[in-house]
Amino acid sequence: MKSNKWLLTEQSNLLRHVGELLDRGYSLSEAMESISLQMVEGKKKQLANSIKLLREGFSFSLVLQKLGFHRTLVSYVYFAEQHGGQAHAFIEASKYMLKQQKDKKELMKVLTYPLILIFTTISLFVFVDQYLLPKFVSLFQTMGLPSNLFTTVIIFIGSTFPVISTLLLVTLLVLAFYYFFVFKNYSAIKQKTLLVSIPLFGSFFQLLITHYFSVQMSYLLGGGLSVYEAVSLFEGNKENKFDQELGFFLKQHLLKGTSLEEIMNMQPLFERDLSIIIQHGQKNGRLDQELYFFSTYCMNRFHEKVSYMMKFIQPSIYLLVGVLVISMYLSILLPMFHLMDGI
Repeated sequence: MKSNKWLLTEQSNLLRHVGELLDRGYSLSEAMESISLQMVEGKKKQLANSIKLLREGFSFSLVLQKLGFHRTLVSYVYFAEQHGGQAHAFIEASKYMLKQQKDKKELMKVLTYPLILIFTTISLFVFVDQYLLPKFVSLFQTMGLPSNLFTTVIIFIGSTFPVISTLLLVTLLVLAFYYFFVFKNYSAIKQKTLLVSIPLFGSFFQLLITHYFSVQMSYLLGGGLSVYEAVSLFEGNKENKFDQELGFFLKQHLLKGTSLEEIMNMQPLFERDLSIIIQHGQKNGRLDQELYFFSTYCMNRFHEKVSYMMKFIQPSIYLLVGVLVISMYLSILLPMFHLMDGI
């Protein structure tokens, strides 16, 4: 079933179509059967097997897992199966993943041209530093002329470039070793805690984690479950280690008599405002709605931060490249003026 791998966009669109058909009164197997008619032959066979599994009593989340769907989408489906609002949850999950994909593509577009520009500039810099400047410096020394500031700067950068490149390569190798042999062996909660603690970028992970927890708790509580029952369902999601560990952590503290808002204050994974939202929601009896609105707020903040970062990164790279190009230009042009004065 894992042949003909599903792209994330295809996964999201399939889940959206299923949600729309469920909203129109289709059963799950009927919705999958209708969607399969529009698929290419390979995926049509996969969906035929999936429909067979659904009719044999397998859960939709397990079927999607067998198809190799993204873990986040599978988790959305798992929770939707518990609270009953499948159509709405499927559509929301699809929108969420498509938006994430769109943000990634926009970020890649923003970075692609500057990265090409940086590579071209570095190539030009190596040419100037290795071939042109040594000849000018040798000529200066022969004629007894002083070097200009820009030539000195370029020579200094050129002399430190191999050291910087080596340090960068070593750093990347150390990070790769740490990721594959240390980080991946940590528990899911510890992994996400470390990601949240990364300077500058940690807040992005924190917003995504808070959004995910808030929206799932909102659906579960809105389906009539208690906080303890909702947390138990997190623990019961065996296909997602983070959900399982988080559910266990929350459940153990709830059994000790700790309130949910106090637990949120103890856990650095979540936005600080989450505990205030939970406290307010419990007072007015609308915790599910408060959590849903807060999840939307977290997602909006995440997109705002991504937009701001993209607006900041590109001009910064252009400024750096511009300074380096001007320095190279002046390091070549000024020696020519010096030579004319010497003559």
